Amino acid sequence: MKRKLLVPLAIAVLLIIYFIVTYNSLVKRDEKVKQDWSEVQNTYQRRLDLIPNLVSVVKGVSEFESSLLQKIAQLRNNTAASLNQSEISADNYARQKQLQDSLASNVNRLIVLVEAYPELQATKAYLSLQTDLVGTERRIKVARKDFNESVYNYNRSVKRFPTNLVASIAGFRSKQGFESTAGADQAVEINFNK
Repeated sequence: MKRKLLVPLAIAVLLIIYFIVTYNSLVKRDEKVKQDWSEVQNTYQRRLDLIPNLVSVVKGVSEFESSLLQKIAQLRNNTAASLNQSEISADNYARQKQLQDSLASNVNRLIVLVEAYPELQATKAYLSLQTDLVGTERRIKVARKDFNESVYNYNRSVKRFPTNLVASIAGFRSKQGFESTAGADQAVEINFNK
């Protein structure tokens, strides 16, 4: 009689252990996605912190179209407000990506405008800020790549059998990473007649 109960009990214990180990693995991957999303947010914040300094240096050394500087300031404020969205969702990614891309595009336009002002290009403060901004753009690229890698690993775990059984029971769902926007493979056109 004991042997007949021992086999189902051993199977139940093994299933419980498997469920616990799998659940903890999914939690670890989910937390990695959140950590990498925080790093994306951190690099976005770094960009936002650099822009006012860049605008101040440019303003102080030359007279520019104030509309471009105002547009950059407004975009920075809108983008900074979007960083408070802590929800990890496709809509939040898309909104932040759109704001960040628009901000980066306008800052790049500012940098192109600056090239027409040799006295501004030569200032130490401007060169330092430009270097910091280039480095920040690289950090954003790496942070997005790491985030997408975490999302890929998480999604692979959530969808694989038999882990997908534990994931569906425990409420783990697939996540969406960054995708390039339509036309991202085309060169950006800078038009000063706008």
